[in-house]
Amino acid sequence: MSTPGTTAASTATAHLHAYLTGQRWFAGKGREFRVRSWTWPFPWLSAEGTEPSMRIELVEVEYDDGTTETYQLPMAYYAEPQEHLAHALLGEWEEPPRPPVWAYDALHDREATRYLLRGVLDERTVDGLSFHCLDGVDRSISTPSLLLTGEQSNSSLAFGEDAILKVFRRIAPGRNPDIEIHRALTDAKVEHIAELYGWIEGDWGEGQTADLAMLQQFLRTATDGWTLALTSVRDLYAEADLHADEVGGDFAGESQRLGAAVADVHLHLADLLDTAEWGADDLRATAGAMQQRLDAAVDAVPDIEQYADGLRRAFDDLVDLDHPLQVQRVHGDLHLGQALRTVLGWKLIDFEGEPAKSLGERMSLDPPLRDVAGMLRSFDYAAANLLTDHPHDAQIAYRAREWAQRNRSAFCDGYAEVSESDPREESVVMRAYETDKAIYEVVYEARNRPSWLPIPMAAVRRLAGADEHEVTA
Repeated sequence: MSTPGTTAASTATAHLHAYLTGQRWFAGKGREFRVRSWTWPFPWLSAEGTEPSMRIELVEVEYDDGTTETYQLPMAYYAEPQEHLAHALLGEWEEPPRPPVWAYDALHDREATRYLLRGVLDERTVDGLSFHCLDGVDRSISTPSLLLTGEQSNSSLAFGEDAILKVFRRIAPGRNPDIEIHRALTDAKVEHIAELYGWIEGDWGEGQTADLAMLQQFLRTATDGWTLALTSVRDLYAEADLHADEVGGDFAGESQRLGAAVADVHLHLADLLDTAEWGADDLRATAGAMQQRLDAAVDAVPDIEQYADGLRRAFDDLVDLDHPLQVQRVHGDLHLGQALRTVLGWKLIDFEGEPAKSLGERMSLDPPLRDVAGMLRSFDYAAANLLTDHPHDAQIAYRAREWAQRNRSAFCDGYAEVSESDPREESVVMRAYETDKAIYEVVYEARNRPSWLPIPMAAVRRLAGADEHEVTA
């Protein structure tokens, strides 16, 4: 089997460009880009002469502004087309005198993905690739993989009810924070996470070493917080006259327990990993970065320019904060979809940080209130999500605001009980981070889900002081 050589490169690259454009995990959707390089620095993981031929390949793309990104693309090659993998076909090409090959995204192929699972469980080491497995992990796992849907920046494979392998699609040299944080919390036996089982690391020379995937406990019977919250909101909308605390599906108790779980994880992270204290210079730098993101957002979504002055006040107030701020490692991208409700309580997942940020930014220290602000924004999102179908219904809008306020308050109550620090007492910091998050959401929705744009725009108006309502469509 062969990937394209010189004679097939143009055809293969065209297929690859088209495939990337259609993938949820590709961050360049909506931007002009070219495939700058397509390399295969790692050896075949499959045995010689077997099908599929499988290996991990790397694709570097370049955008019009000169920035580049590297994506991981495990590939499976066959001598004949595979009908059951038609949805994952990159293309067919040949390199005379060799026969043609059919190339597929290997993560859709159960025969190919078993090489990744066995590599971790057997702790294989091949040229450029090292597989790691923690002590105590069941090494007999052999269930075929199922590629999960719904993820936006990575690809996850479920192996029965035993384990889940998250494959990082966009990679950068260095330790992935998802692995670093999960290992620290797993070793400390923290209850509010899914345990880490192992990981895959790649080294393709000249200091280019990166984490490629992580294997962890699969919480198969869990339900994510976003789904539970939406169910609660629907129950509220279905009632004509009841308040949020009177509906059978009231979510406030879960919100309070979730706040307690987040606080517990924060306390462990402060104990296990680096901490520091931000003074005036750090606050000025942080507020400056927030200002820059606002400026970039105004260029990308001109509709928010009318609110820019009000939004900047939140960042100016952060500069003027009259006391130091404790910072540490945090989740970095916390929202209801990153929390799973299990029979044993809430579990937090995906400590990778915001996908759009660089690895250095995702590894940096932040106040725990950044995570709190992210979760509060998520409650607003859940409340307003269904309002897009009722844009002029004042009664439903009122009920959405009530639901959001009740659950935001309950979350802060739970967080304060465990951390002994009430987030609401740090209103300046909370407003700055909520504002920064809302600005990020505006740009994201404008690029990916324009029909959802009214949700963060409502938050922008409120945070800028232009709208007294918490949640509105």
